[in-house]
This record gives sequence, C-alpha cells and structure tokens, in this order.
Amino acid sequence: MLTALTIKQFTLVEAMDLEFCSGLTTITGETGAGKSLVLDALGLALGDRGDSERIRSGAERAEVCASFEINSNAPATQWLADNDLDSAGDCLLRRILTRDGRSRGFINGQPATMTQLRTLGAMLIDIHHQHEHQSLLEKEHQRTLLDEFGSHQKLLKQVGTDYRDWHQAQVRLADIEQRADETLARKDLLTFQSQELGELDLQVGEVEALEREQSLLANADTILFDSHQVLILCDGEDSSQLTVLPALSRASQLLGAMEQNSPALKEALTLLDSAHIQVEEALGELQSYVDQVEPDPARLQLVEDRLSTAYQLARKHKVKASELPQLCEQLKVELSSLCANDNDTETLTERVKALADSYQSKAKKLSVARKKAAKQFAQKINQQLQALAMADASLQIALTPLTNNYSQKGLETVELLISTNPGQEHRSLNKVASGGELSRVSLAIQVVAAHNSTIPVLVFDEVDVGIGGATAQTVGKLLRELGDNGQVICISHLPQVASCAHHHLLAQKQKGEKTNQSRLVTLDAKQRIAEIARMLGGERITTKTRSHAEEMLGL
Repeated sequence: MLTALTIKQFTLVEAMDLEFCSGLTTITGETGAGKSLVLDALGLALGDRGDSERIRSGAERAEVCASFEINSNAPATQWLADNDLDSAGDCLLRRILTRDGRSRGFINGQPATMTQLRTLGAMLIDIHHQHEHQSLLEKEHQRTLLDEFGSHQKLLKQVGTDYRDWHQAQVRLADIEQRADETLARKDLLTFQSQELGELDLQVGEVEALEREQSLLANADTILFDSHQVLILCDGEDSSQLTVLPALSRASQLLGAMEQNSPALKEALTLLDSAHIQVEEALGELQSYVDQVEPDPARLQLVEDRLSTAYQLARKHKVKASELPQLCEQLKVELSSLCANDNDTETLTERVKALADSYQSKAKKLSVARKKAAKQFAQKINQQLQALAMADASLQIALTPLTNNYSQKGLETVELLISTNPGQEHRSLNKVASGGELSRVSLAIQVVAAHNSTIPVLVFDEVDVGIGGATAQTVGKLLRELGDNGQVICISHLPQVASCAHHHLLAQKQKGEKTNQSRLVTLDAKQRIAEIARMLGGERITTKTRSHAEEMLGL
C-alpha cells in the first residue's frame, strides 16, 4: 500500500509530509483548497508528464517522493528484481522537476526512465479520475473495461500478435501479386539477356587479350618486314655496307690492337664489347618474336567478329566491354532471385493461411471468453445500479461480429447498452442515460472493476459527482467495503461519503506573506465532526448540523 507521500515546492505546497494507512481515506475541503493535490503529486511520481509551471512560485525545482509497502505485491516485486531495482519490501518512487523543464526519476534511489515509472506505477496504484464517465461513451473504452474484468489481457495480446503477423504477410503477398505482370516481364528480359551474354561466354580479361591479339594479327606483315630489316641492319649479308655487329667487332679489334696504356681506351673497349653482347641478345629476342608472328587471316576474322559482338553488347547495356562478364553474373543473380520469389509466393500464401487459422482460433477463444465475462460483468453492474437508486435500470453488453471478420482486438465490437425504464429498449449510453445517470453507471462500473482489480491501491477522484442523499450514503458504504479489503483514497465533496471513511484528510489553503499555501491535515474525531458539519451546512455550523454529523459518524 501507499505508506507516505512527500511533496516539496509543488503548486501551492512548500513542504508536506503525509502518511497513509490501509482502509478508506477521504480527502475533503473547500473548492480550490488543494484536494486534488495528492493525485497530481502521485501522478508526477508515477511518471506523468511534468510541467515546469507546476513548480511553486519562487522555487527552482519541485520534488515528490511516494513510498509503497510491496511485500504482498508479487508483480511489482518481480518487476523490481528483473530490473535490478529490488529492495527489502519497500519501494520509493522519486521525481524531480526543474524550472528549465528537465525532469529526473528515481526508483529506490537509482535513476529511472519515465516509462519505467509508469510501468511500475501501473502495478502499484489504480486511479479512477473525476471525468472518467466521459470516456465511458467510447466503444473502445467499453471493450477495455470488459477485457480487464475478464482478465483477457494475455489472450488479447496473442490475438493482436497474430493479427499483426497476418496483416504484414497479407500486405506483402498482395504487393507481390500486384507486381506479378511487371515481375514476369522482368524475368523474360533477364532470361533473354542472360542467354545472349551466356552464348558469348566472355571471360574476365578476355577483351584485353583479344584486343592485343587483333592488333598483332592486323599488323603481322608490317611487323615481319620491319623486324627483318632490323635483323639485316644488325647482322645482314649486305656487302655494300657494314652492319652493326661486324662494325662493332671491327671497332673492338682496332682498339685492342693499340698498344697505348690509356684508361679511356680500355673503358671504350669494354663498352664496345658490352654493346656487342647486348645487340646479340636483342637480335635473339627479335628473332624469337619473328618466329612466333605468322599472318593468319582466318584467326584475325574470328577475333574481330568476337570483339565486334562484345562491343555491340557493351553499347546495348551501356557498360564497357571488359565489364560484360560481371554484368552477366549480376543478371543471373537477379533472375535467380525472381525465380526464388515464385517459391516465396507459394510459401507466403501458405503462411498467410496458417496465420489466419491461428488468428481465428485465438480470436474465437477470446469471443467465447468475452461472452462469458459480459454476462457476469453486466450482472454485477446491475446489482450496483440497484444500490445506486437506479432500480429500473438494466445494462446489457452487446457483442457485435465484425463484417470483415478481422481486427487487432478480436472478432467483435463491444458496446454497453442500457434501459432506464421498464419495457424500454436497450440503447447506447449516450442516447439514453442523462448526465447524472451516466455518472452513476460509471461509478457502478468502477466499483465492480475495483472488486476485480489486482492493483492494491485504489484512488477515486470525485467519482460521486452528480449524486446525493441515500445514493451518496450507498456510495460511501461501497467505498468502505473496498477499503476493508485494501487501501482506498477518495477525494469527495459529499458528507455521506466522508463519514464512511476510516481516515479523513482536510485540504486547507493558508495565506502567506507572498503566496498562498495548501496543506492537508489529518483530522481527529472532534475535527471530523466539524468538517462533516461544514459539508452539511456550509460555513455556519449549527447545533443541528453538528448533531447530524455525529449521527452520520455513528457517535
């Protein structure tokens, strides 16, 4: 349960320390005195959006700390352990809000995100807001109420998961089928292009080799003629002139025959001998090359035809001829992928059917569970309506199958229908119930929901608006029954409700030197009499109102 709440520099509070006990605690006070202060502070501690304007005037930051005893709260204890935030039976939520808009949260002294605060808070406290009956008119909210009553959360999550998986697979399958003609045309084109390039069967580096070979074959005659001329010039049989090798030999003989002991002559002789050797080696290389060159018109035609085909395909695909082998592989990969998609389509079709079957199976189980829960939920609400002075009212829960048969929330819509007079047709709440009746229907639903809630702390924010007299007394008794089995905090303006509380807090506004301040005071027996009397008779408390207050308190 909630054991303590510390508030600093928040709205009209400078500093406030509150302690809470089990049972029903009511908070009363004049309008504007700060009755809802506790709810606002709790909301901040539980991860609600922080507004720097809620910081007290003149202060730089606001701080709220809420302490809970969680020994008997297994879900919260387990969550804390799973997130390495566990403690010895107590849980402290702390929130700091600064003037510059920054916000920090802590769980048991360790930094926490707002999501973590909200997740844990949902396991610790359940707040029923003042204007909750307004959302009661929404079908989605009505469905949520039924599913929470029937504890359908696990099954509902499974239905939602199956629906999302089915929907995603269905969208993908529809996209593939929609693009079927386009895909077929692409496959035909890729098949033709791959076959065309495959017939050429051009290898990596082959274009460069063919270009070199074509150049050689096309110039074979010129190469052979010029090469022979070089051979003749270097070592030919032309007697009319001295060729290179004989000339070098003759020059070496002349220098060798000289008897002069000159370093320059010796170096010259060495260079001539070296030149002779290099010329001989050059002639050997040239002769070897000439022996390999042979004019071959047939081979030249074959090479040129292959290059011509390669160049044509390269222009067609807008790539270099040397890139054709790589392009061929790319086209084969894409074609293989498209062919594989044909198998994927069959597999995907089977998956869509399997997911649809799984969804239908779980959704039908949810429908059966809803039908059973709807009967019990309506019966309990009607019992509460009887106690709330709506004896002629009758509430039914309509489950209407969806036309498309598929929805993330199941196979049907959920709607609360009510008849407020005997023989009257059951119709939607917004068409039948008045404002006061709707408020009581909302209260009846919240009381029923609270009885089935696993949350240990229940907070009601003026849910008794629009009722009074004996009905208000009944509301007080209902809230006290809830408090007998746990902890209930109720903000109320009705003396009938306040008189049923185990504990009573009074919200007061005090004038300060610069700003007003709000505070909450725990009332003793005598103070409770005075407050109940004030709620009965206003500022002027008479002997009769005091006596009435004592009677209501059973004193």
